Amino acid sequence: MKTPELVATAWTSAGDTSPMLTPAVSPVPVDERVRAIADAGYVGFGLVADDLVAVRDSIGFAALRKMAAEHGLRHIEIELLERWWVPRGEPGNTHATRELLFEAAGVLTPAFIKIGSENGAPTTDLDALAAPLRRLAEEAAAHGTRVAIETMPFSAIATVPMGARLLRATAHPAAGLLVDAWHVFRAGTTLAELDAALPGEYVFGVELDDADPHIVGTLFEDTVERRRLCGQGSFDLPGLVQVLRDKGFDGPWGVEILSESFRRLPVAEALQVAARTARKVL
Repeated sequence: MKTPELVATAWTSAGDTSPMLTPAVSPVPVDERVRAIADAGYVGFGLVADDLVAVRDSIGFAALRKMAAEHGLRHIEIELLERWWVPRGEPGNTHATRELLFEAAGVLTPAFIKIGSENGAPTTDLDALAAPLRRLAEEAAAHGTRVAIETMPFSAIATVPMGARLLRATAHPAAGLLVDAWHVFRAGTTLAELDAALPGEYVFGVELDDADPHIVGTLFEDTVERRRLCGQGSFDLPGLVQVLRDKGFDGPWGVEILSESFRRLPVAEALQVAARTARKVL
């Protein structure tokens, strides 16, 4: 088996910031992040939209792409687009973020743009999202990239099986799934259910993380404040990895650690320990 390749997803290298903050810009200079990611042995990285704004308005996307190449980082992911079905001009639309992400994609050529849905109860009309998702996938393809849905148990597209059903209805090769261990297990999806519901070609990316057995606070608070390093929690990560490998996925594997304690670590140290523990699982 080849040595597993890892991606430092956005929050893993972001330092002392959080999805709870607006804006959620990393306090760590992007050149320092990129250097620390490469030094820890990752093959790529992710950035959130707020960080992309900071990059665009400072060094520019072309300089970031050159920096990544100089450090041997060949895999980039950008995020997060929600409420992508809301038409331009209507309340709650996210077209400004959509345009930012596609502008960045035109220069950074990311493996995919990560998309979510909307926090709240699971949708009861999944088919209504198929046409908007198809249009988004067509636009992504025109910018040389793809979109990957990250299902989240506190959102409209709550589970991987729901995401797979939506992709079947969408039927576009530039639309796929981002399978996050946290959201699989916290949604209560079993490995058998995952295996039955998920065609291998739908898996654009995977994120590994771990958790305590019991949720503390709201599910969203638990998600952003209390993730554990891989292998230091209750998830069956080896089982999940095996299911995904059996479906043909073999990386690069994202590592997404989000917690109050993790973000207090120096970024270089945080990236090293996140990589070391993920490799043990893989």
